[in-house]
Amino acid sequence: MTRLQDLYAQQQQSPWLDNLRRGWITSGELEQWVARGVRGITSNPSIFQKAIEGNAEYDDQLRGLVADGVSVTDTYWDLVTADIRDALRILRPVYDASRGEDGYVSVEVAPSLARDTAGTTEAARHIHTTIAQPNLYVKIPGTAEGIPAIRQMISESRSINVTLLFSVERYGEVIEAYLSGLEAAEGDLSGTSSVASFFISRVDTEVDRRLTTIATPEALALQGKAAIANAKLAYQLFGERFSGPRWEALAARGARVQRPLWASTSTKNPAFPDTLYVDELIGPDTVNTIPDATLEAFDEHGTVARTIDAGVDGARQDLRRLAEVGVDLDEVTHVLEEEGVAAFSKAFDELIGSLQTKTESFGA
Repeated sequence: MTRLQDLYAQQQQSPWLDNLRRGWITSGELEQWVARGVRGITSNPSIFQKAIEGNAEYDDQLRGLVADGVSVTDTYWDLVTADIRDALRILRPVYDASRGEDGYVSVEVAPSLARDTAGTTEAARHIHTTIAQPNLYVKIPGTAEGIPAIRQMISESRSINVTLLFSVERYGEVIEAYLSGLEAAEGDLSGTSSVASFFISRVDTEVDRRLTTIATPEALALQGKAAIANAKLAYQLFGERFSGPRWEALAARGARVQRPLWASTSTKNPAFPDTLYVDELIGPDTVNTIPDATLEAFDEHGTVARTIDAGVDGARQDLRRLAEVGVDLDEVTHVLEEEGVAAFSKAFDELIGSLQTKTESFGA
């Protein structure tokens, strides 16, 4: 067995692939990833920007769309939908074999809607209706404006990947949206699924930048600790909220837990181990969506062992020490949410601009 297969078999953690491009679909490489143990796929506007820009794999479909007079924005969604449909087909056996636990492919609503509750709700409903596959996750940002849209989609029995989560407090709001959405839904709940995507490495990048500026020995000793500590406390909250009478009543109707999904798990700091954010976040009822380079590294030399709930007291202490040296984690997570929304919007806008240029060249 591969280490990716061991993650699930031994620790009940599902490794997903945080990347998608057409060449993997057409070459059979995506199917090979699934055979090695990948159990789901996530995408976002930045991923599609890298996949589509300057890549001839999309040109044939693009030429047909130009000939049909399709708008640039609709062209983007047609290109993306084609890849998502093919990925859904490849992952469907995983979905069926796991009885709906895994095998999902995620596609995000337009990033411009991150602060628009009504627009997000309409867009998520439209994507679910258009693609209409049981193993589709529509990604909704976990912004304050996204929370009501998440609850509404869950109440309509639509499966959702909540993305761009950085703070444990906001994660608690997301859990509440999921639970109350399930309570508002009718009938059997087993067909509704959700994950909550908690971003990891970006927390260390921002916190460590601030610690470097503070530059005291106490501050520098905390570098590389914030992200993992933050995730460990999020997992503790997960365990608390998906237990007890309220959850048991929903579970009796077939409800599934909303699994924490660790995102942004490639190591940005070359001083850290390349599998740090996989090795340290392993535990049951979780997902880790991992870029392909980090997947390769983990499959080669990662460590398969339960770590997510080890050292929780130490994690709390690390976060207290961060506050003591002058790092406000609430401010950090607010900044990261704003930057995340802006980065996805920028990637989307740049891709639309590139598509406009390419369509004009095809039409010449």
